[in-house]
Amino acid sequence: MERWEQEKGVRFLRKIGIRKGQTVLDFGSGVGHYSIPAAIIVGIRGRVYAIDKDHNDLNKLEQKAIFLNLVSIRPIGTSGELRLDLEDKSIDAALIYDVLHYLKKYERKILYTEVHRVLKSNALLSIYPKHTAEDFPMWEFRNMRLNAVIKEIQDSGFIFEKKYCNKIIHYDWLTQGCVFNFKKIN
Repeated sequence: MERWEQEKGVRFLRKIGIRKGQTVLDFGSGVGHYSIPAAIIVGIRGRVYAIDKDHNDLNKLEQKAIFLNLVSIRPIGTSGELRLDLEDKSIDAALIYDVLHYLKKYERKILYTEVHRVLKSNALLSIYPKHTAEDFPMWEFRNMRLNAVIKEIQDSGFIFEKKYCNKIIHYDWLTQGCVFNFKKIN
């Protein structure tokens, strides 16, 4: 995990568009497998909001951030609510990796609306839509195809831009996976 978080994940997030000085939202951050590399990229002038309902995972993330001297990470614990306590148009990039399958359709719509609200104009929304009907189906995505996920995101005010496939983290192991980048429609 250290090599992913401090090297491979940094290269991957740079490839998808994360840049120095940005403000990044990592929704469903867990222990920080994407928050840590994002914080390395954005540096001290940037910010990474790591949002999760698992407070134990956020504590682990906070300890890793302290150990690595990553002052840009701001863990935000929730009780599962989808309303984001962030200012309008304050975020350059949002990462929603491997969490959408837990949410019912109306909950995903709330999340997309909130992410649209907090993203700046032309900002990046990067999604890892694991567990669709084509990819180890589970939970709310068990009968949902990937193209339907993309459509519901597009219907929420985003334009699909590009798909990036690589070795990425799923839970605590590397796997071949694809993330889908969208831009916010103004």
